[in-house]
Amino acid sequence: MALDIKICGLKTDKALAAALAGGASHVGFIFFAKSPRCVEPAEAGRLREAAIGKAKAVAVTVDAGDAFLDEIVEKMRPDMLQLHGSETPERVAKIKARYGLPVMKALPVSETADLERIRPLVGIADRFLFDAKPPKGSELPGGNGIAFDWRVLAGLDAGVDYMLSGGLNAANIGDALRLANPPGLDISSGVESAPGVKDPALIEQFFRAVRAARDNRAA
Repeated sequence: MALDIKICGLKTDKALAAALAGGASHVGFIFFAKSPRCVEPAEAGRLREAAIGKAKAVAVTVDAGDAFLDEIVEKMRPDMLQLHGSETPERVAKIKARYGLPVMKALPVSETADLERIRPLVGIADRFLFDAKPPKGSELPGGNGIAFDWRVLAGLDAGVDYMLSGGLNAANIGDALRLANPPGLDISSGVESAPGVKDPALIEQFFRAVRAARDNRAA
């Protein structure tokens, strides 16, 4: 099975180059002012030029209004929109219709019952992203470096397309792949030397760890 990998929260040419060199299928740019990974739409548009033909560029927003989404789509020209807020199924459908782009809907997870939230979104969202619930007091819906119990994903319908996110790093990716066997991975803080600072060496290390884990499973 092919495994998609998204390096999210990119802000620099060096980090983007490391993601592409490692084989990232998706590269994410965050448009949320409270995030240390926030980037301006025009800058994201410049950066994503290097990914054309190599990886899909994903615009990550949190409860963004139409005017801001218009600016992002115009200046960045994303291949996909990721909605990481409290967007309703109706809002997701409206955004899909407005821009004609595939949409990935992020949902916070801590227990099996949380997966029921995908039901009204099936057939609307093109993909899901399952992230750990943010800690109390956090202003960030994601990128908190916290994992959830990946075993809760074992009961998912095999037809649900998703990316696993939350607390992933080179040290635990083998366990994540073994316990959840996800079709996609999304990593941000796990390849940073400081909040919002992507480390090309950690990105390379993560891809090596993914390859090693997959080789071990195949063996």
